[in-house]
Amino acid sequence: MNDILPIVLSILAALVVLGGLIPVFLRTRKNITRYPGPRDANDPLLPRSGSTAVEDRPGAVADRTAPSGADLDGLETTEVPDNAAGLEVIPVETPLPVAGRLVRLRERLVRSNNVMGKGLLALLSSDKIDENVWDEVEETLLLADLGTEPTMQLVDALRERVKVLGTRTPEQVKLLLREELIKLVDPTMDRTLNVQRHADRPAVMMVVGVNGVGKTTTVGKLARVLVAEDKDVLLGAADTFRAAAAEQLATWGQRVGVPTVKSDIDGADPASVAYEAVKAGIDQEVDVVMIDTAGRLQNKVGLMDELRKVKRVVEKLAEVDEVLLVLDATTGQNGLNQARVFSEVVNITGIVLTKLDGTAKGGIVVAIQKTLGVPVKLIGLGEGADDLAPFEVEGFVDALLN
Repeated sequence: MNDILPIVLSILAALVVLGGLIPVFLRTRKNITRYPGPRDANDPLLPRSGSTAVEDRPGAVADRTAPSGADLDGLETTEVPDNAAGLEVIPVETPLPVAGRLVRLRERLVRSNNVMGKGLLALLSSDKIDENVWDEVEETLLLADLGTEPTMQLVDALRERVKVLGTRTPEQVKLLLREELIKLVDPTMDRTLNVQRHADRPAVMMVVGVNGVGKTTTVGKLARVLVAEDKDVLLGAADTFRAAAAEQLATWGQRVGVPTVKSDIDGADPASVAYEAVKAGIDQEVDVVMIDTAGRLQNKVGLMDELRKVKRVVEKLAEVDEVLLVLDATTGQNGLNQARVFSEVVNITGIVLTKLDGTAKGGIVVAIQKTLGVPVKLIGLGEGADDLAPFEVEGFVDALLN
């Protein structure tokens, strides 16, 4: 009897683990009822065990390890029920058109507590512009997180044009400042989201960033933007370490009729979930697959290696067309440090800047672009479901200058 008991316990443990690996799809317009088909040799590893890198945060598990050299292995065929994984049924909503969002977000930025534009206009409209005024202009720009190099560039350009202009009416100053700020924000950067379906596969997008910047919420809001543009979208919940992250993403998807691929086991290999999502997107011929990743501190080497692995595994199936880094506009220069590290790890293609409302830190847009050579593509100015829109240079500058 004593010899049989360990065998029975081993079998039960194996069944529990296998049961937790079943990914779940939300009810969708395409009514996915089974995925995937027979496995091939390119499928990723099962969730790992062991511990070399630990992240201290709620909902995380202690056995997070940097990936080994082997990324891929075979997995068994998995049944996927056509249900909402126990989520409350939510009526499908119709997202607001993108054009209407741009107008509303500009109006909100105009009303926000923005001292950058107001301060510069007041200083440059002074009867006498001496060195003290230019010092104040520099201080205003630095406080707005413009960064040292862009600040000097803008001040030098303004000095020269004010000198040439001579007399200055408020209208002249506003036009002058508008032109120089537009140059600095750089309208030549390509801010188009790479979300066009390819001939044989969907566009693939990864969303990355540190803890607490709102990545999952951003993915949900961006799904609404794409649905409003009549895109067929699928979400991948590769944040497997934060409690309820997958359910949160699934709820966002459910609200607009978008399916979500997720694992039922906490601490599952995020690369495996991301791979499942892309494979499902290919099988179901969707337009865009969006992969939500776990937040990670930029100075945690093991966790950044894990993010690199997610991208590498996904690329076994399809090229990653877009890697969006979500940054909190209120973090200022710390956001720049985050951006540098993430860009080195996964080749960032665009920035999503959240929490621009109620802040004087609009200069962070310029600082990030100058540092990375990567455009700000989306901005968020509120907590509402449709408070995310494509970044528009002239509209942003006009809002700063009221």
